[in-house]
Amino acid sequence: MTDTVTPLPSTASARTRSRRLRPSLDSGQRDRPALRIASHIFLLLLMLLFLAPVVWAIVSAFKQPNDIITDPLAFDPSAFTLQNFTAMFHDVPIGHGFVNTAIVLVVKGAITLFCAPLAAFAFAKYEFRGKNLLFGTVLVTLMLPVIVLIIPLLLEMKMLGWVNTYQALILPGAVDAFAIFWMRQVISAVPDELLDAARVDGCSEFGIFWRVVVPVIRPGLAGLAVLTIMNIYNDFVWPVVVASSEQMATLQVVLSTLAQNITGNRIGADYATVTGELLAASSVALIPLLVLFIVLQRHFINGILAGSVKG
Repeated sequence: MTDTVTPLPSTASARTRSRRLRPSLDSGQRDRPALRIASHIFLLLLMLLFLAPVVWAIVSAFKQPNDIITDPLAFDPSAFTLQNFTAMFHDVPIGHGFVNTAIVLVVKGAITLFCAPLAAFAFAKYEFRGKNLLFGTVLVTLMLPVIVLIIPLLLEMKMLGWVNTYQALILPGAVDAFAIFWMRQVISAVPDELLDAARVDGCSEFGIFWRVVVPVIRPGLAGLAVLTIMNIYNDFVWPVVVASSEQMATLQVVLSTLAQNITGNRIGADYATVTGELLAASSVALIPLLVLFIVLQRHFINGILAGSVKG
């Protein structure tokens, strides 16, 4: 019985094969920079498309009121003025709206960022009777429109005597289903071995959550914090229903009634005056969110990734 020996490819044939493959590889490498440049150009154009209305509103806030109406696209920095801002602060109680919004934001945001991870920790790392049914009930509330809950909540606030109070602005919706769902997805990726090691060391259950889980889920908490701040800051429907008095009006409620306040406080205020002060107020209200997103942009992106990928 003879052994069959397979001849090895010659060096010349190997070189010929590499020459055949090289053009396709080189063409693929040449296409990558072009594709990258095209994607960057597309994203740049998309960014300009989204930022154009914001930039126009901020620039127009520094124009004379009549110039906003007669030539809305004109850009003359030498003619910029603070007239719209000074008149707006005089006619509109926007400072009071900022104070009310800040109080609601701090207290309601703290409740959300503390209670939602605790509930999510129980759903993610504990087994108890009715767990899936209870979590499913929490998720079902996500499908309920806000308008459906307004009347029952308003009646409840009236029975408790909380209409036009900070309690009514803060407590309803302080721990929502989305925050619990978000943090459950993040906490589910925490290894159980870390929790077991903490229990062996004698750590309490709350100590495990505070000392072990919270440091691990910090990116997810940062992303939830950004979303929570934006939702509370931009909330309009519930504050306008439960806080009808001017003393309890939040920033968004003040902005919604801005035109009425301007025409009521100034006799003969025309459309140009109202538009200029409205743009000035909108620009002032935009600054906190803009600064927040710029400062926490990296944490927000990391939080989005932490909440979307389950390890």
